[in-house]
Amino acid sequence: MKPYRVPELAEKYLNYDMIQNHTELPNFPDARVHLLYIFLKDSGRNLAGHEELYALVTSLVQVGLDTHESIDVTEGNQGEAMMRSRQLKVLAGDYFSSRFYQLLALKGEIAVISLLSKAVSDVNVMKMRLYGKMKKTLLPSEEYLRLTVQLNMQLFLSFTPLLEVSVQETWEKLLKEITECETLVQEMERCATPEVGRCGYVYWHLIESGSEEERKMLVGKKTDMKDWRKLILKHKVSEKLLDKLRESVNAVQLLLANRAGESPYAGMLDPFLKRLSTYRSVVSEG
Repeated sequence: MKPYRVPELAEKYLNYDMIQNHTELPNFPDARVHLLYIFLKDSGRNLAGHEELYALVTSLVQVGLDTHESIDVTEGNQGEAMMRSRQLKVLAGDYFSSRFYQLLALKGEIAVISLLSKAVSDVNVMKMRLYGKMKKTLLPSEEYLRLTVQLNMQLFLSFTPLLEVSVQETWEKLLKEITECETLVQEMERCATPEVGRCGYVYWHLIESGSEEERKMLVGKKTDMKDWRKLILKHKVSEKLLDKLRESVNAVQLLLANRAGESPYAGMLDPFLKRLSTYRSVVSEG
């Protein structure tokens, strides 16, 4: 199989000094993109050798969506640096999406443009429904996680009709678990500060598990860093996320039991296994 090199190809479009100097892009969805590339390469139907192109443009669209999602919408004057970061994220997200159209149009891949455009539309509808529930503070943490995983796999699911029917079920199962792994890593990172955490699983778990006083503090946005860390430790949020990540990694390993020795899948779980090891050490040390 042709070596997987989509992250290297994507750097041409993602790595700009202006962006790197003034803002930060979300994580590259490497595991999902790698999985998509493998299935398109091994089991794609009538793809005319465009597996790498499809994986590349999907990664750009996903990074574009994630970049827009990461824009800080906190009200008030937060200084010139924050304003520049916001502006660059808006422009960067738009730029990544425009490259997706351009790259596919140059190859005459109008059908795939339509396929991904429909997926983006579906993602936006799903996001609005999720935001509606979040605004009403009516969102169990497990439902938040389930909906977020669905959002994060939607672009990739759109390629299911291009795969051989015999592998579609396995593809969807693997995609769900791999997406959950990447989503859980993101949720772990959101535990770092109350500002970022308010957008994630940690917030909804604390709302569910916390006392009345703790819930009022969270809803009233009066949580400082010290209180935030105390809440995370008290309600064992890191341990819960760690357990979920371990479950998803185990599920992927079971699904790949007959494939793990094959080179295309080698190393795909390494970042998550490393994360498990790192967090296990941090949690055990308190």
